Amino acid sequence: MIKEINVEELRNLDKPILIDVRSEGEYAEATIPGAFNIPLFNNEERAEIGTTYTQTSPSLARELGLNIVSPKLPSLINQVGELAKKGPLVLFCWRGGMRSKSIATVVDLMGIPIYRLQGGYKAYRNQVVDYFQKKLPFQVVVLRGNTGVGKTELLKRLRADGYPAIDLEKLANNRGSVFGAMGLGEPPSQKKFEGLLYEELASLRDFSYIIVECESKRIGRVSLPASFYNEMQEGIQILQYDNLENRVQRLILEYTSVPNAIQEIRIALERLIKTLGHIKVNELKALLDINCLDKFTELLLVDYYDKLYAYPNEPNSKYLYYINYEKPERAIRELECYLDEKVAQQGGKFTVS
Repeated sequence: MIKEINVEELRNLDKPILIDVRSEGEYAEATIPGAFNIPLFNNEERAEIGTTYTQTSPSLARELGLNIVSPKLPSLINQVGELAKKGPLVLFCWRGGMRSKSIATVVDLMGIPIYRLQGGYKAYRNQVVDYFQKKLPFQVVVLRGNTGVGKTELLKRLRADGYPAIDLEKLANNRGSVFGAMGLGEPPSQKKFEGLLYEELASLRDFSYIIVECESKRIGRVSLPASFYNEMQEGIQILQYDNLENRVQRLILEYTSVPNAIQEIRIALERLIKTLGHIKVNELKALLDINCLDKFTELLLVDYYDKLYAYPNEPNSKYLYYINYEKPERAIRELECYLDEKVAQQGGKFTVS
């Protein structure tokens, strides 16, 4: 029996297995995070059926669709059957229409329990849009500091320790700088990014606050939802700083782990010519050529990034709290104590133990 389920009920299912039956192109553009793609029609087939529907007739389009999908059914059902072993299945298409209904019908005939999402991906997308049009139910703690002080590293440690930290740059596949996309793969679409952020926030709904790194409104190719960005500006601002030597070594370790790092960095330097000028960029390129990474990174920090962001590299009373990250273990303990004693208790909803 096919069970219809809406987006609100979907969240109450225990570890559902989401199956997006739309084309691979639709799936790549945006889907419900975590969904598997088992397309009823591929990109070309979908386009052909759509053309037939609009230029010839709906009945011929349906007949064409049936002819295309019939040979695929055994393979499609086998794929769905394997996924059914992992948890409750939820099928969806764009609007909860014929694509998900047709596969769900066949799956049901094979005796496999199945849910079908009412309204399809469009209903989920509307839920995400509605969420970000409202005020966030969190207090936002923002880590601020110059490039290389270890903000992303600190976020990872906090999350591992059970704190509600969100790595926005990881979701955006961009470090938010000229060299931000190196080694991180294809960036998500705006819809996909918002879906990933929505799911992160939903997973942290029992907390009264979240912790993020300071970002501009735009991270690489995606933008933060306006409500989220505004909450960041109004949230608790924490300064993180470290000495120059540690920052240099941290950046070298991070960026040289990327395949073809030197070549990628050299290409990215071209985008700094307008800011630094040809002479300075050529000087940086020369340091790269002789593999003098320490000096290269130090010059880039001092002459570009520190001037760009202009955060203090020492304690500053402008910030509600500040941490010296020269000794990471100590800094993490101090920050976690601050979060427990000040932030969580003031929120009144959840205190990390």
